[in-house]
Amino acid sequence: MASAAPQTSVKAPSALLALTELPRALFELAALPWAAPALATAPRGDGHPVIVLPGFVTSDRSTGVLRGFLKRHGYHAHTWDLGRNLGPKAIGHQGEKLIDRVLAVHEATGQKVSLVGWSLGGVMARLVAKRIPHAIRQVITLGSPFSGSPKASNVWRAYEMLTGQKIDADHTKAQLHEVSAPPPVPSTAIYSRADGVVAWQNCCEEIGPMSDNIEVHGSHCGLGVNASVLYAIADRLAQAEDDWHPFERSGIRAFVYPSAGHA
Repeated sequence: MASAAPQTSVKAPSALLALTELPRALFELAALPWAAPALATAPRGDGHPVIVLPGFVTSDRSTGVLRGFLKRHGYHAHTWDLGRNLGPKAIGHQGEKLIDRVLAVHEATGQKVSLVGWSLGGVMARLVAKRIPHAIRQVITLGSPFSGSPKASNVWRAYEMLTGQKIDADHTKAQLHEVSAPPPVPSTAIYSRADGVVAWQNCCEEIGPMSDNIEVHGSHCGLGVNASVLYAIADRLAQAEDDWHPFERSGIRAFVYPSAGHA
């Protein structure tokens, strides 16, 4: 099982990484057409529902590329339909609005729902998986800081200002503690050591029988349009519901996915 770094030793990403986030993300988006042949070979899905959760202050518009990719690969990709992700203002104090959205898709389709959450959206996905595991097939997080100190981030002050939620409040601490351990469903954490928004160490999962980490090269803001991330998501979602297994990194994949599954 991977051990987390001491909380005091994990710092927010450097100013250089933060300042280069936007150009790096734009490069990742521009590179997608060149990666199209490789992405076309990604495993196809079985049609089960997938809800994509956007990151902090973003909306469903930010996940359009990812949802389009999933639809082309055989999934019923759904928006989260909760507007901009402003923490509890969007999902409710106890996550009840997001839980209702997931349950609505679950009941309408008669199938378990996979959740793909970008940044803050991934933290919320883990919370939902803890609360209603019977409705969740698996969880995939993209650069989601679900462990460690929330102050190991370059946006925590903006989070407090825009959401009205203090990260040192007892309620916030309780929810962070709840999501820090792996949920009772298969879960995969995708992260980049070059993340310029949150400390990558806090985005890594404890390795267990139903949990894994996948390291990629890229920016935080580009994770949803990064070709290697899209391929990894398709690979994870294509697994049979009762046959989850860790990500395979042998062969040429070892050059694209540098981590051995641990932080």
